[in-house]
Amino acid sequence: MRLRDTPTVEVTARLACSPERAWALVTDIELPTHTDGELQRVEWLDGATGVAVGARFRGYNANSQMGEWHTEPEVVEVEDGRRWVWCVGSASAPLAVWGFEVDADGDGSVVRQWAKVGTGRSPLSDFIDRHPDKEAAILEHRMSVWRDGMTANLAVLEQLAD
Repeated sequence: MRLRDTPTVEVTARLACSPERAWALVTDIELPTHTDGELQRVEWLDGATGVAVGARFRGYNANSQMGEWHTEPEVVEVEDGRRWVWCVGSASAPLAVWGFEVDADGDGSVVRQWAKVGTGRSPLSDFIDRHPDKEAAILEHRMSVWRDGMTANLAVLEQLAD
């Protein structure tokens, strides 16, 4: 695994709820704060109150290896009721791109959360520059942290959908 390949992680779950209910759940930016993941708290910025292209929010994060930090992602794509995508860092050189997708599935919904490492300079890319011989292991670890967080998010969604 190489940083230049912009690795992606995706998790999927089937929810026992309508796509409309699933959409309401995945557009709640506080969802990940209900798990033991990195996101500790989140707030909309600049008067935004929900998912819309150009809306920004601030996420306060923490983990034992990296300490505390915050990001100010921007929503860059919305297909109402179906998909929303946010970019951490600049849209032209993102640190990461994240998204949720909802599809109808019989009497329920399928929800996907995914994240892709971006091309922008970040603490992750700086760390890899200092340890190029460990690039694959560093990325594998970071992707596993993301995967674990997304899996926890979808578990919360499954509980809320019932």
